[in-house]
Amino acid sequence: QLQLAESGGDLVQPGGSLRLSCAASEFTLDNYVIGWFRQAPGKEREGVSCISPFDGSTYYSDSVKGRYTISRDNHNNTVSLQMNSLKPEDTAVYYCIAEDARITTARHTCVRLTADYWGQGTQVTVSS
Repeated sequence: QLQLAESGGDLVQPGGSLRLSCAASEFTLDNYVIGWFRQAPGKEREGVSCISPFDGSTYYSDSVKGRYTISRDNHNNTVSLQMNSLKPEDTAVYYCIAEDARITTARHTCVRLTADYWGQGTQVTVSS
């Protein structure tokens, strides 16, 4: 069964950092746009960041641009999200996603919030 498994969610103080990781099993990420969506209570789902497998092009939402960095390791079949300067409004469940890169781009996946595969989600809480 194809799976994405996130890790790294935690409670952190404002201004702190976290690194989320996502590992794929039973399929390779080589031909997938992979990224992170987040969902906070009472808020709309947001495409935080996505990355293409072909040219490494990335997309970041305006709310995280300059603070988050997405990276992928095709050899290890993983994707990571480095989150710095965290704010209380970053509190959410973060989901790792993957979409067939033959039919989309990093920007389209994140903006349209479309995905072929989803992880279970990992909770990030930013609070003092």
